[in-house]
Amino acid sequence: MKKAGILGGGQLGRMLLQTAINYPVETFVLENDPDCPSAHLCHHFILGDIQDFETVYAFGKELNVLTIEIESVNVEALEKLEAEGVKVIPSPAALRIIQNKITQKKFYTQHQIPTAPFLVTEKKADLEQHTDFLPAVHKLASGGYDGKGVQIIENRDQLSLGFEGAAVLEKMIPVELEISVIVAVDTKGAIVTYPPAAMVFDPQLNLLDYQIAPAPITSTLAQQADAIARQVAMAFQSPGLFAVELLADQSGKVWVNETAPRVHNSGHHSIEGNMCSQFDMLWRILLEYPLGSTEALCTTVLVNILGSEGAAGAVLYKGLENVLATPNAYLHLYGKQLTKPGRKMGHITYCGNNVQDLIEKAELGKKQLKVVAK
Repeated sequence: MKKAGILGGGQLGRMLLQTAINYPVETFVLENDPDCPSAHLCHHFILGDIQDFETVYAFGKELNVLTIEIESVNVEALEKLEAEGVKVIPSPAALRIIQNKITQKKFYTQHQIPTAPFLVTEKKADLEQHTDFLPAVHKLASGGYDGKGVQIIENRDQLSLGFEGAAVLEKMIPVELEISVIVAVDTKGAIVTYPPAAMVFDPQLNLLDYQIAPAPITSTLAQQADAIARQVAMAFQSPGLFAVELLADQSGKVWVNETAPRVHNSGHHSIEGNMCSQFDMLWRILLEYPLGSTEALCTTVLVNILGSEGAAGAVLYKGLENVLATPNAYLHLYGKQLTKPGRKMGHITYCGNNVQDLIEKAELGKKQLKVVAK
């Protein structure tokens, strides 16, 4: 039986472990929170810092294969483990590129992958030299996630909103639609893609509000998104699961926004909506089994369950019975013991055939289920 490790113990690790029980695999999780969502679902939980070289190296050296559920891990330790024969998926080389948005943007340019024009800033004061580049989006090179570390700057008056430290200043594209394509690449180079998902964002929280999959877009746009996502994943020359986030502009041109080298929020619908879920697919890659089918079984609308405004503390869910009474609504709670405003606490996937009907159910579900503090 292979020994497989996961760096990080959040909800992505949790859903990976929920799928792992179907495979002959012994699971290990490294995380610095003993109450994390993954702690009680793995065979072996190790308390430790995923950013510490010695901790990650010690964790991985007795394993057959190692993966991540968050990018902010110690890559140097993974490089040493890989050199010593531990299979690391995604490769440390790909992870090193993706960890830094400056490196990531330069990578797209080097590989002729369409991405928004950009400049590099080392400190906030540098923005003064680039006012002719506005409107633009300022993105911290590292450390940002879930909308944090991203700031829209429309004019000179908003320069103070920018970030200190290394960052990318990205020309703002007139976005018509945000699309995600999940790409799976196995250790032999075989590749499959999931049908594109369309993402609708909450403008206040800059978090995913809901998504529709397969995306209700033209076949031309879907093919363009699929081709670019494949190009991105192949350029990394690494096995793994890659969520390629794309922007479609008003003329129908598709641009790469960024890539996550792991299972992703925009692929959660695949648990109910596709023949093989993204989590099952990653295990197939890690354990070197044949890739599964990405065929869509139905249309899905997914909505995130977020901590309510003003609620912080031990979590209490109000209205679960309303969601569970809705036909073809599938509830996933992430096992987080504490809530705070805007924190991802779970998701609901609504399955059916009529997109508008599913959106209405999702909007109702957001009102029916409240995440508050006890």
